[in-house]
Amino acid sequence: MARAKGHLRGRQPKLNRRQEAHLVSLLASGEYSTAEVAESFGVGRSTVYRAIERQRDRALVVEIAANSSE
Repeated sequence: MARAKGHLRGRQPKLNRRQEAHLVSLLASGEYSTAEVAESFGVGRSTVYRAIERQRDRALVVEIAANSSE
C-alpha cells in the first residue's frame, strides 16, 4: 500500500549527491571544520560524517570497477 502511494523506506536525504561531493571537497581543502560545513549546509555533524563515508564508498567502488576492467 505505501509503495503504491510512492512512500519508500524512510526519510528523504537532506543532501543530494552533488551537495555531498561539494561538502566533502570543502572538508578536504582543510579550510573548514566539520561543524562549519554542517552549519553552512544546514545539517548535523553526523550527516557530514555519513556523507564522507558514502563518498569514500563510492570512490572505492569506482576504483574496484576500474581495476577489474584492466
